[in-house]
Amino acid sequence: MPEKDQEPQKDQEKDRERLAADLAATASQLMRRLRAASPQGALTPSQRAVLSRLGTEGPATTADLARAELVRPQSMRVILGVLDDLGLVARSPHPTDGRQVLFSLTPDGERGLASVRRSKHGWLADALDRRLDADERQRLAEALKLLRKLTEE
Repeated sequence: MPEKDQEPQKDQEKDRERLAADLAATASQLMRRLRAASPQGALTPSQRAVLSRLGTEGPATTADLARAELVRPQSMRVILGVLDDLGLVARSPHPTDGRQVLFSLTPDGERGLASVRRSKHGWLADALDRRLDADERQRLAEALKLLRKLTEE
């Protein structure tokens, strides 16, 4: 293959890699901003993520949560132990497997999660209004469809 034919392919590969790097960096920055907007308390990002998952997906086992959060079951047990000690999650027997326990949010856990979400969503809504015009917000809404497509499994 002649040298000139390879140049457009190399440029396309560089563009693809640059897009991936820029998207990852921007997503990380957005997550840092959202974490900073949430009420500061004793909860770590991992603990907040577990509360959020339980609030969104409902009761789950330690193993289910560990897989979903990409951590070892031992690490998830520690996270759940702290949340249990704080009264934010409750344990209940698994309906079909007596060896397992289901974790769910307590009323205090639901209130805490709602507070975090209100803070994060409030900051983001304000930022959207301050920094983007109506056309940009519409384009962002359209881009969200593509971002969701990237995260589907």
